Amino acid sequence: MARDPRDPRDPRDARTAEIWILGATGRIGAAVAARLASQGAPLVLVGRDRDRLDQVQASLGGDAKARVVVADTAEKIAQQIEQRHPAVVVNTLGEYAKTALPIARACMPGGHYLDLAADPFAVSRLLDLDEEATAAGSILVTGAGFGVLACEAVVVKLCADRPVPSHVRVDALGSVAMEAGPMGAAFAASAMDTLTMGGLRYEDGRLVKVRIGADVQHHTLPDGQSVKSAAAPSGELIAAQRASGAPDVSVTTALAPTNKAVRAVLPLAGKLFSIPALRRFAVRRMAGIQLKATPRPRRHSWGHAVVTWPDGTRREGWLRAEDGMDYTADVAAETAARLARGEGKPGAHTPAAALGPDLATAAGGTFVIE
Repeated sequence: MARDPRDPRDPRDARTAEIWILGATGRIGAAVAARLASQGAPLVLVGRDRDRLDQVQASLGGDAKARVVVADTAEKIAQQIEQRHPAVVVNTLGEYAKTALPIARACMPGGHYLDLAADPFAVSRLLDLDEEATAAGSILVTGAGFGVLACEAVVVKLCADRPVPSHVRVDALGSVAMEAGPMGAAFAASAMDTLTMGGLRYEDGRLVKVRIGADVQHHTLPDGQSVKSAAAPSGELIAAQRASGAPDVSVTTALAPTNKAVRAVLPLAGKLFSIPALRRFAVRRMAGIQLKATPRPRRHSWGHAVVTWPDGTRREGWLRAEDGMDYTADVAAETAARLARGEGKPGAHTPAAALGPDLATAAGGTFVIE
């Protein structure tokens, strides 16, 4: 039975055809809403501030099919999802280690979920719901943004029709234009989590800790520009290991500090801010910092992978995107649209595992494979 596009309820089941966008007043959430509204998708904008939600709704234009839900905690949002049964939920709230599980579980059975998680523990926690999601007929996608998809998709391309490699290194080299305004609690909390977590890598198939800022890499990019990167905790690590099966996997990011003096004090700072009271104080102070508008530091954002096989064969590849934040919004919107169309198989996945590496090019990326 075909669905009438004017009717937000899908007659194939008890779910509506709505796509809910959590955190719709943030930069990414509002951008995802605009992209999906231009496709005529029925949307629900979810957030804490009614006035700001109304502003986003108005910005979508009079023809947009969008309504507003006000809810201020993950638990309250989950209750609303359980009552309304949306087709797809896009979580841009941040702090995914806390928000993802109750919201993802509220989508089941039958509903689909995606988030932008980038830290390895949040990504792993959602992937642990694979059996539950498969049984419920739901698709859960974590890491549906620039870093995870850009690196994972390159690894999938490089490893296609090849045996399991011995070592993989991925590098997330984002370039982002900063908007003027406060840093915000979600961004501050993510930065503090990165500092206190420290770096990670796979050795002989086991996760081991490394110092944040270790393994400094100097990259000459395919467009001729250059950038440094270093080790940091990252969801790209989990995605690359699952995509390749390699026992040894490492990750670096352009967001990690590469200055020697800064790297020297990071272990002590990480220990200090792992104390809950100090962490809360630091997050509050950081959240209020007023950022200046700055252009992106490099022309492009790049996902990069180097794959080595036991026989010594080595392959390298890149994925080029524009602004890393804009590309994240493109990835989230493309993923949500595909899930709403019924693409993908039930279970919990990283984005390329869920929808294939062509998701990266459909969102606007370009592969450069040596």
